[in-house]
Amino acid sequence: MDQDAHEVVEQRGLWFEEFRIGTVYRHRPGRTVSEADNILFTTLTMNAQPLHLDAAWSATQVFGERLVNSLFTLSTLIGLSVSQLTLGTLVANLAFHDVTFPAPVRIGDTLYAETLVEGARASKSRPGEGVIELEHVARNQDGVVVATCRRATLVLCRPAHDS
Repeated sequence: MDQDAHEVVEQRGLWFEEFRIGTVYRHRPGRTVSEADNILFTTLTMNAQPLHLDAAWSATQVFGERLVNSLFTLSTLIGLSVSQLTLGTLVANLAFHDVTFPAPVRIGDTLYAETLVEGARASKSRPGEGVIELEHVARNQDGVVVATCRRATLVLCRPAHDS
């Protein structure tokens, strides 16, 4: 294939200059959480909490069933945003803060995410990079907020040859 004859598009996240404060990104498709997801994540991370692993014990507790590991929920929330926002443009995650889980995630729930750009500033110490402040929200299939967090990321500025 002659690449000179065709426009070439490569999927990527946003360059620093493309982030706009106040913009909300809805990340699709959603992600349905399976029993295997919950068990694998919980055991891979050495979390022996019976609330995630023991169906009989969990049935006697306040929620009446096993719940999905909250750190799986957080990881999925961030992961849902990657292809739209930071794929190939992220330098580093700088901070996660104000993480909340206002409602439980159950096996079979589908998670949907959205991200609000809260701030953007050029890095003072790293030329060609900028700090982006994001607020992420995960909702289940019924629109119930199941996780929120704020995140600071370091992203690349647009390369000079890509202007």
